[in-house]
Amino acid sequence: MRVRQNRSVALSSTTQAGYFDFLRFATVSADPARGQTMRDCAGWLAGKFQEMGMRAEIVPTAGAPVVLAFWRKGGSAKRRTVLIYGHYDVQPAEIGDGWTGDPFEPRLVDGMVVARGSTDNKGQIFAHMLGVAEKIKEGGPETDVIFVVEGEEEVGSDNLEGVLRSRREELACDVAVISDTNMAGPDKPTLTYGLRGIAALEVELTGPSHDLHSGVYGGAVVNPITVLTRLLAGLHDEKGRVTVPGFYKKVRKVAAWERKAAKALGVPDAEVRRQAGSPALAGEPGFSAIERIGMRPTAEINGITGGYQGPGPKTVLPSKASAKLTFRLVPHQNPKEIARLVEKDLKKRCPKTVKI
Repeated sequence: MRVRQNRSVALSSTTQAGYFDFLRFATVSADPARGQTMRDCAGWLAGKFQEMGMRAEIVPTAGAPVVLAFWRKGGSAKRRTVLIYGHYDVQPAEIGDGWTGDPFEPRLVDGMVVARGSTDNKGQIFAHMLGVAEKIKEGGPETDVIFVVEGEEEVGSDNLEGVLRSRREELACDVAVISDTNMAGPDKPTLTYGLRGIAALEVELTGPSHDLHSGVYGGAVVNPITVLTRLLAGLHDEKGRVTVPGFYKKVRKVAAWERKAAKALGVPDAEVRRQAGSPALAGEPGFSAIERIGMRPTAEINGITGGYQGPGPKTVLPSKASAKLTFRLVPHQNPKEIARLVEKDLKKRCPKTVKI
């Protein structure tokens, strides 16, 4: 795994210490056991906003809290408002994933900040906070400023919509800024005009009612892992296209100007391969790597579970096997419709020797 990193800038020791404190919160929103950590981080953020001179508020939700912060200049004249969105939650990270150190203990390596969240999305939020703080010290930004920082972006933002709707008037703005995307290069400031959507599913197969001894039942009872791997392999053809019937039916054609703009970024396939640390690239034919990454839909297998995973052998024929799937979607594809098509396809191809 290549650890995502942020290029370090000249920060004062106090500022760097604050940034590192932010990164130390193991705000893994997918882990129910991290609830107190999420609340602690939200409280830390609210305190930082208040230190900046902003009015801050922690909005409780059914999940992780949302942090709101406001800076408004006094006077009767109506001013434009900039809303800055970000999230303080992160993806799971373990030493076993390929990290060379504790992912929640930030460190500088060759001038780079290495820690989970340094680029997704704590680094960007902290940078915006520093910028706004400096403007406030100078008398205030030219616009009013609102921060909306949630803690559930990595798990679907289930509770954000309710907060936005309930505070609609207070959060009204002229422009929203989201710095949660990639740059084309260290020296290429990038405006991202769109992101792919996502549909997520989990598929579970059940064979026998309980784990069996493969030396006793192997050859007579089907192994759910075998069936699952065949189903998953069948999601793509040999050229890398998704095989689910109807998957591409509503996909919007990539416009000529978009392909031209992608080429102008100057990111060759070889550079994508280098960044990924992959021996070779693969994917839907007819498109460059940068086009496949940003403009074409995909099907991805994010994890497979089944059988014995401990040290040494255990000749088990497992009862269950499961996989987590995500589908990156493009304009005109509907997540619910895609999920329905995938479910239909998997059930149709699944043999009667297992339950799906």
